Amino acid sequence: MMSRNYPEVEDVSSDAEIGVEQNDMNVGVGDCVNEGDEVNVEERDQAVEDGVNVEVEVEDGDEVNKISSSSSSLIEPFVGKEFDEVEDAQAFYKAYARRTGFAMRTNHTRLSKDDRKLILVEYVCSREGFRRESRKQIERRIPEPAETKIGCKATMCIKKDCQKWTVCKFIREHNHELLTPRSTSLFRGHRGVTRVQKKLILTLNESGVPTRKIMSVLSKESGGDFNVGCIGKDVENFLGNKRRKLFEEGDAQRLYAYFLDRQCKEPGFVYSMQVDENGCMGSCFWADARSSAAYQYFGDVVTFDATYLTNIYKMPFVPFSGVNHHHQTIMFGCALLVNETAESYIWLLRTWQEAMLGRAPSTIITDDDKAMAKAISEVLPNTTHRLCLWHILQFPEHLAHVYNKFSDFQKEFHHCIHETITVDEFEQEWSSILAKYGLVDNDWLQNLYNRRDKWVPAYLRTTFCAGMSTTQRSESMNKFFKDYVRSSTMVSDFVHQYEKALDARYFKEKEKDVRTKSTRAIMKTLWKIEKDAASIYTRKSFMIFQDELFNSQRYIPTKVGKDGESKIYGVTRNDKEYPIYQVTLDSGEVKAICTCHMFEFVGILCRHILCVLGKKSKLDLLPHHYILERWTINAKSRTILDIPTSDGHVMRQDDPMLRKSKLMMQFYDIAELGSQSIQKCQHLSLALDKVHKEFLSMEQVEGEKNLEDENMSLNDSQMFKSQVVSNFSQVLQDPPRVATKGRPKSLRAKNPKETQTAKKRRCSICKIEGHAKNNCPSVRL
Repeated sequence: MMSRNYPEVEDVSSDAEIGVEQNDMNVGVGDCVNEGDEVNVEERDQAVEDGVNVEVEVEDGDEVNKISSSSSSLIEPFVGKEFDEVEDAQAFYKAYARRTGFAMRTNHTRLSKDDRKLILVEYVCSREGFRRESRKQIERRIPEPAETKIGCKATMCIKKDCQKWTVCKFIREHNHELLTPRSTSLFRGHRGVTRVQKKLILTLNESGVPTRKIMSVLSKESGGDFNVGCIGKDVENFLGNKRRKLFEEGDAQRLYAYFLDRQCKEPGFVYSMQVDENGCMGSCFWADARSSAAYQYFGDVVTFDATYLTNIYKMPFVPFSGVNHHHQTIMFGCALLVNETAESYIWLLRTWQEAMLGRAPSTIITDDDKAMAKAISEVLPNTTHRLCLWHILQFPEHLAHVYNKFSDFQKEFHHCIHETITVDEFEQEWSSILAKYGLVDNDWLQNLYNRRDKWVPAYLRTTFCAGMSTTQRSESMNKFFKDYVRSSTMVSDFVHQYEKALDARYFKEKEKDVRTKSTRAIMKTLWKIEKDAASIYTRKSFMIFQDELFNSQRYIPTKVGKDGESKIYGVTRNDKEYPIYQVTLDSGEVKAICTCHMFEFVGILCRHILCVLGKKSKLDLLPHHYILERWTINAKSRTILDIPTSDGHVMRQDDPMLRKSKLMMQFYDIAELGSQSIQKCQHLSLALDKVHKEFLSMEQVEGEKNLEDENMSLNDSQMFKSQVVSNFSQVLQDPPRVATKGRPKSLRAKNPKETQTAKKRRCSICKIEGHAKNNCPSVRL
């Protein structure tokens, strides 16, 4: 019997490091069945993990055929080779299989009859045996997979000899073609996701990175696709297993636990959740302190929209959003609704208003939804309800015949809606269009006209909307979430993605704050009012004002009359006669009103008023009554006593994530130096092994010290868990899948562009339509 050779075992086991974590099998007493003389466990199919046959020894000294190795190479198994542990033998044979070009699996084990300890293990080629006939005869929804088992006899068998494991049987020959070592990395038996890769995969998946891009990152980090150690399917299976475990815990219960945890850590965090009679989660709403505070500063105009489905239960995502002093989208809370009925919206608006300290917005913009309109009229009776102009004008099915018949209709209709300044102008053009195109009896247009005060710009120019005419602010959040969530997203995962969206939004706001305070705007004119505005407004607001001021030079004011003490000016562009904007200027104060009503609608002076003020030489300072605090640099300087201040998740210096990040940055530099040569790599590897062992010893000591504390806190935690569940009558169940609104596909009316007849191809040779010159019949003749 030959002596052990440890260096060879260590050397080859390192080659099989990739993929061992998942595919290695712990063979022991737990793997065996109940006592019996001999038990054979049937081989599993190729689609399942490696099968294991378990056998209990009946007689000692069973005779085993020994086949001597024909090779004396130390990297090849041979009868008599010894190992300290069964794991060493398995790693050795797996490394040998990878170098040789096949995959291995554990096929047979034997337990001692006396103490039922493992005494024999047989490793075989993954193509050993044959597919069971019963597996071939079952009915399949998908085609039967190709056979992989073809009766290969390649084997390595080890047997317990005192304290060592000895190779007692080895067959090298295979009955199939062997692959190259590079290709064997694609075998299932040599694939696996390592612990480090799992953490990276989870991080990337939480950030919305798809599987194909995750594989690209792993390939880059590993130095090539063949060095990754796993394929895209392995990543999908890993993420799928994680999701299944979360489903077992309960999606709704995890969401509830998340809300409770957030509320404990952040006093300003609020949430509300409905539960039906069956204990299933219904609609839920949540908002943090940042959202509540932002509403107090910028909550004069709010948009909310329920057209985006983001989760496995098809629950509509309803974000409350607005615009901050940098003209960025900002969130005022979020909800997931179980349905889109008026009752759900009434509950949501009442809950949201209560969370926002009872303050109602001055204007709210929504889709043209009857349930929403009913809820707003009941909960927010004093709020101006405006309909999203973009959704209102999506009417191809109602006016398709007019679009197709009259080419000028779209241009004239657009001018009537968007470019009429006064109500009288709109009414005149509307009536003219209906009469011209025979639409006086069109019920759909009549319905829109009856609600014109909710969506026509000419009627809403005097209503402050912060420049918004659509629910685009809500839809921009929908677009943001599109990269992070999909139809299979669980609600407990969605709240984490929402938190990321908030953090990203507030980070961008901080960037704009720093940019405004640390830079100086470029002046375009010599008027002092421009410098004054630059010191007051945020950079984005100033750029809007500057554009109006600069373009005011292109307009000519003409005095057209008087209204008591006020003077009326007609303002037109110097190269056009129309349109004429009327500016009424008070004689006593620097106060003016323009028919474009930009200040009333946006909150920033228009070019027409600035043109008149320039003629009167009153462009030294920006009048205080034309400064809206919400557009200024100090818009958030006011303290709100009822809401705890919060900057989101601010990590302390002793936070584990910060410590880990600091160590990773240090180790990147060390790893870069260690990879420069073999000597440095070996030195670093030995040092890391030493530090690793020291850390394990420290953990053992700390674990014993903290054992008593954990036992003491166990009762408290169990009491807390029982209190969490006791807030409801029973354990919170996941919500059912619900049907959502939306017209049936069969009733969808196509856009006119979709119904246009495609232009036929005309041959350049025979000038006949229906074919091109490359297949012209006259050429073939």
